[in-house]
Amino acid sequence: MTVRLSTRVQRVSLSANAAAKSRVTQLREAGRDILDLTTGEPDFDTPQHIKQAAYAAIAAGATKYTPTPGVKALRLAVQRKLAQENRLEYPLSSIVIANGAKQIIFNAFAATLDDGDEVLVPTPYWPSFPDSVRFNGGEPVFIECGLEQGCKLLPTQLEQHITERTRWLILNGPGNPSGAVYSEAELHALADVLRRHPHVLILLDELYEHIRFDGRPPQSLLNIAPDLLDRSLLVGGVSKTYAMTGWRIGFGVGPKNLTEAMAVVQSQSTSGASSVGQAAALAAYNGGLDFLVEQVAAYQLRRDILVKSLEAVEGLEVLEPQGGFFVFVRCAGLLGRHRPDGLRIDNDEDVVAWLLEEGVAGVAGSAYGLSPWFRLSIATATESVAEAGRRIATACGSLR
Repeated sequence: MTVRLSTRVQRVSLSANAAAKSRVTQLREAGRDILDLTTGEPDFDTPQHIKQAAYAAIAAGATKYTPTPGVKALRLAVQRKLAQENRLEYPLSSIVIANGAKQIIFNAFAATLDDGDEVLVPTPYWPSFPDSVRFNGGEPVFIECGLEQGCKLLPTQLEQHITERTRWLILNGPGNPSGAVYSEAELHALADVLRRHPHVLILLDELYEHIRFDGRPPQSLLNIAPDLLDRSLLVGGVSKTYAMTGWRIGFGVGPKNLTEAMAVVQSQSTSGASSVGQAAALAAYNGGLDFLVEQVAAYQLRRDILVKSLEAVEGLEVLEPQGGFFVFVRCAGLLGRHRPDGLRIDNDEDVVAWLLEEGVAGVAGSAYGLSPWFRLSIATATESVAEAGRRIATACGSLR
């Protein structure tokens, strides 16, 4: 028997990142030497004091159900973190905890979108943005932001795409997959447009806030334009900063009626996030960021190594990331060439397939709404990043 699936679920697809990671696993199990540059997951371990807090929570019996909006102690820690690190003041009632930042985003769209509502999604985008919109009845409206504009949304583009049906604008910085970081002037210009359209909500995904290569502290649109605070949802979490991807703890902070509605959505799906995960996140937010200096330096070194390698390859154009875990590469100059086995390279998926044949796994830019590009993760060992650059140069040089 074939089960009839809902129209809703047929509007979305399996994550391209997950599919690429699965393919790497299969090839490695078959004995292939594959360098995995697919996943945005820190190769550093969760800091020891955070793991110890989880052990202590288990030993103390903190293994029961948690309040749907999150444990109060963790919400207070997020409140302090926002004040100290982000220079933003919020009441406790505006803060909600979920099973990762992805659930925060999903809950926000579930709580606010009606069928046909539009969400502005600058491309390149994180793939879960448009699929979360579609699953909740909305329509993603894509705004292409190419290499010439640093993969960042221009105010003229924003103005052109806002309609009476526009419900949300998504801003992601540092960007995934681009690594783009908006300057103060760029944020001011976007804020000026948004002020003219008060019906548009703003989703600020700042999960990579501390992985920046300019030495500056995190800076949000809300630092530039605090008057937009009452229509913005700021999304964060512990996964990238603290190497806690598997702990599944994220937070959202925004207008009280929105966060309360998001808690209602969550109460009917997963309920409160893991008690042990929240204890670990509490230790993360209370433990400081001294450990992060070494990690960001490692990411920056890897970025520099990979960018230098790829900039020397004919047919590739590299967007130097200002933050995050990824290097995003335009490969238009490779299209129309042929592999040594005679197969023609027609698109970015063909490029990624050829690189995989040569031992480097990345993800095609089509997964992020921008072709012909591909994404490479630098959240892996420095020597692997350096070797990947060499293999990519060799693979591209073999095309005719």
